[in-house]
Amino acid sequence: MRVALGISYRGTGYSGWQSQPHRNTVQDHLEDALERFAVERLSTLPAGRTDAGVHGLMQVVHFDTTRERSHNAWVRGTNTFLPPGIAVQWARAVPDDFHARASATARRYAYVLLESPVRPSVEAGQVGWVFRPLDGEAMRSAAQHLLGEHDFTSFRAAACQAPTPVKTLTRADVSVRDAVRGNGRYWRFEFEANAFLHHMIRNIMGCLVRVGHGHERPEWLQQVIAARSRDAAAPTFAPDGLYFLGPVYDKAWGLPTQVPAYDWLP
Repeated sequence: MRVALGISYRGTGYSGWQSQPHRNTVQDHLEDALERFAVERLSTLPAGRTDAGVHGLMQVVHFDTTRERSHNAWVRGTNTFLPPGIAVQWARAVPDDFHARASATARRYAYVLLESPVRPSVEAGQVGWVFRPLDGEAMRSAAQHLLGEHDFTSFRAAACQAPTPVKTLTRADVSVRDAVRGNGRYWRFEFEANAFLHHMIRNIMGCLVRVGHGHERPEWLQQVIAARSRDAAAPTFAPDGLYFLGPVYDKAWGLPTQVPAYDWLP
């Protein structure tokens, strides 16, 4: 049978999603926990990969198994063997033609950025940080230039293995809320696309922050896209505030669309 899982994780302290020889990745910890629970080595395939330090609110994976367990058992049993920063949120039996990556019609990310004269402490590793004020209207205007189908080579990491840099970005929202106390502000940038390139959002964030600080005009984003050169864009932004919100699937699959962590994220 084929099983799909929804996974949430705090990326701090892990070397990204994908399995590596040192086995300190989210995938390695998940597969080790699944093996201990199912007493069977299971190979998981994710909806998308995340880098070191990047968090996941609802990563979705699928695997094939000969074990029959209830949905609740897959969740609680696997979580018994996972470290505190990783937890299975839900489990569903799915048809054999479901594929965590190929069945996704879109993917969603959010970046949470603290604007404050003082660096983060309690939320260190969970938010990005700038100490200079940001211009929200300028960043919103700049983000609109990213919408639609573009060649995103200027925002692509050198190690990116995607077969094409052409992606379609359907959402690029910028919102803000003031801190309850103090003089800080939390900015939330939300993106949705059919797929993303390696470091694409972190490179976009570097550009939006540059515009927000007044170093470039919003129209500069058009020039960056047209250049099709990584040298044309701003430096890669920190991974700390980046969250993989999860893939988007057709409703016919009957999979959850949100998890409790969505309500916690600023």
